[in-house]
Amino acid sequence: MEALTGAQLAELAGVSEAEIGRMVDLGVLVAREEAAPFLTIDLRKVRLALACERAGLPMDGIAAAIRAGRLSFAFLEASPYHRWAVPSDRTYRQVSEETGVPLDVLRETLESMGFAWTSPDEPMREDELEVIPVLQMGISTGILDKMWMARVGRAYAEGLRLAALVETEIFQARFEGPALDSGAGQRQVMELASELAAPFMPLVDRALMGIYRRQQELVWTDHQVLNIEAALEEVGAIARPDRVPAMCFVDLAGYTRLTEEQGDQAAVELASTLAVLVERLSRAAGGTPVKWLGDGVMLHFRRPAGAVEASLAMVGELPSAGLPPAHVGVAAGPVVVQGGDYFGRTVNLASRVAGRAQAGQVLVTETVAAAVPGDAVAFSDLGELRLKGFSAPVRLLEARRS
Repeated sequence: MEALTGAQLAELAGVSEAEIGRMVDLGVLVAREEAAPFLTIDLRKVRLALACERAGLPMDGIAAAIRAGRLSFAFLEASPYHRWAVPSDRTYRQVSEETGVPLDVLRETLESMGFAWTSPDEPMREDELEVIPVLQMGISTGILDKMWMARVGRAYAEGLRLAALVETEIFQARFEGPALDSGAGQRQVMELASELAAPFMPLVDRALMGIYRRQQELVWTDHQVLNIEAALEEVGAIARPDRVPAMCFVDLAGYTRLTEEQGDQAAVELASTLAVLVERLSRAAGGTPVKWLGDGVMLHFRRPAGAVEASLAMVGELPSAGLPPAHVGVAAGPVVVQGGDYFGRTVNLASRVAGRAQAGQVLVTETVAAAVPGDAVAFSDLGELRLKGFSAPVRLLEARRS
């Protein structure tokens, strides 16, 4: 850890030297008896204190808690926080000129990933520099332009932010809450948490990459299957079917009432159980969960038959897993895919169909029923029904096991 003067720490933090003095007076920073009294780890303390102030917390209150021994910023010296980046010695403008990545592309891509900067002459963070090689490769090969870089950046950021949020929820539920309930003070809890996190961090890094590679395998395999299928159709090895994808909405009946009666923790446990079951049954039938909706899920299937198969399996298995009964709607037709999400009339139709289904029912459109081969599924015609948002009546059928 590099020793810093007050002026150097101020420059790293993007504040005045007087602000560093204020942090010392408040007790956020503790200056050592040396010519360079601070360390690079003190940057994290300044950042956290400023974040508290921006959130409206009274700095004099923080100072009082520090003097009383109930709060300390020293926990930020623990190894888990060494991962947080510090400014580099290169500005955004310099990196743009050195690498050939245009400033506007650099800015929009980094912002999509959760980074932020106000001037091209500010120093880049060290973790931002990690992104530069892939931007260079994307530009030099012509594979990625500004729009696609931003889309990829948002996808990475949203997925990883969700993972970080769930980690924090686990920490609050399994460690912080019980520790505070046992009588430990906030300062002690924060310091103990830092110690506890240290051995987990390298293991979490490895696990994240393992999970990511597995998701790549699943998605890439699906795509390669479609490519091979298209190649076989082109040479006449298989017939070219009239095939459209299907969208499916699975909603839990009585979910809101149940969570009101049993509490938020019950809601979390139900959502977790639902996710595991839906993931297993949908993938077995060629489907993918694409959006979780609290009391349900939206899924995409390559074929309507797979959507019906998975829907019937889910309706049958949810109650035995301790979940409320589900009602399901399935529609088939063209969809627009953007940023991992699905849009269009087919999506809206599937949602409306699910809204007409009763607990334990799987309702489908006429197009879906016509695409299901064989006699494993029986369909009962419910006639043409009016659905909100659709000018013409829609014929619906109920699917059941034969």
